[in-house]
Amino acid sequence: MKVTFTVNGAAVSADVTPRMTLADCLRHELHLTGTHIGCEHGVCGACTVIVNGDAVRGCLMLAVQAQGASVTTVEGLSLEEGLTPLQEAFKHHHALQCGFCTPGMLTTLHALLSEEPDASEERIRDVISGNICRCTGYVPIIEAALDARASYQQARGDK
Repeated sequence: MKVTFTVNGAAVSADVTPRMTLADCLRHELHLTGTHIGCEHGVCGACTVIVNGDAVRGCLMLAVQAQGASVTTVEGLSLEEGLTPLQEAFKHHHALQCGFCTPGMLTTLHALLSEEPDASEERIRDVISGNICRCTGYVPIIEAALDARASYQQARGDK
């Protein structure tokens, strides 16, 4: 089947089998390898991408379900001039080690903070509880998210 959608602002098409997941399509058909595949059951969060503004597990969504959608991967979060404030905060707070969970953490937090730039620490903890990190632990990730809130507030015109 042919599926056409937008990825990171660019229109794309791919020939996929009806059972191919969005994560596999992104990685194998579109060569966007920032989306990681871990558990393939929607538990670990490594495959999280943003679909029409919502954080979605790429391993649980079929590629054909993305027809006409707008998808943002971790590659689409980057700025041409450098790191985003959230990425800078991850760097500053040492919120990554092996990096396997990082794309899913970044996309999950970007989706959250874009919608809720004033998200509380409790809300951030709740939202990332679905993303497994076995190296860093969650304290520096939460600190990075809290630090990055100001840039999301500013982008929305808050405060």
